[in-house]
Amino acid sequence: MNITMQKLPTPTKLQLDLNEGWLTIWLDSPRNKNAIGDVMCAELLTVMDAVRDNREVRGITMRGKNGLFCSGGDLKSFSAMQADGVTSAEVAAMNRGIGNVLISLNEIPQVVIILVEGAAIAGGLGLMCCGDVIIATEDAKFSLTETMLGIPPAQIAPFVVARVGLPMARRIMLTGARFTGREALDYGLVDETTINADDLNEAEAKIKRGVMRCGPSAIAATKHLILSSREKSGEAMMDHAASTFAECMLSDEGKEGIASFVEKRKPNWSPK
Repeated sequence: MNITMQKLPTPTKLQLDLNEGWLTIWLDSPRNKNAIGDVMCAELLTVMDAVRDNREVRGITMRGKNGLFCSGGDLKSFSAMQADGVTSAEVAAMNRGIGNVLISLNEIPQVVIILVEGAAIAGGLGLMCCGDVIIATEDAKFSLTETMLGIPPAQIAPFVVARVGLPMARRIMLTGARFTGREALDYGLVDETTINADDLNEAEAKIKRGVMRCGPSAIAATKHLILSSREKSGEAMMDHAASTFAECMLSDEGKEGIASFVEKRKPNWSPK
């Protein structure tokens, strides 16, 4: 089933751009510097649910409007949650809602490119870590500021650890470190940097060209295998990989891919 813009949600904190099978999700909440609040969380989940099972949507780019990726969680809503009468369970449920967004983005079958300019702070940095490819400007600002506010980077911690490893995660989460895109590249937090925001589009286009040459179902299966390796190992992982390989090999996409190689032509999913 092909998804058109008419079938996508109409969010208030996001802007959506679906073009030639690629969905760009713009974070667009200028009053709080694209902070992640309840409304944005709900809208992100709705958008991802709308495209998750549609292989006509080949990839997703997430970036921020107004020259900024994301300033983190919505601290005004955090303040409201500290009012008298608010229970620990209610605060935990709010925090868990952010976790749902991170899991959904991290595990969505499509390739996810994150483009960062301006800043990715606290929860914004965690959101960024759920991408498959992260590209930032050299002067972009990064920091995990939660502990400076007396709270932990709760939901984002596993994703930061998965991205940079335990030693570096300890360094940047426990010290209030502030650093730029250039340093983030050295830390393994981003994959590539550009001199300025204008160059982000060119870097994105290069990644997109590669993705569009790949079978969309094969991409989804491969991403699932990569993430499965966190829980499976040894014989269990080998059996899972073999089963996935067989399913893809015998699928219409697998047959088309092998046939295109034998016949020395592009597969039907590849741009002409």
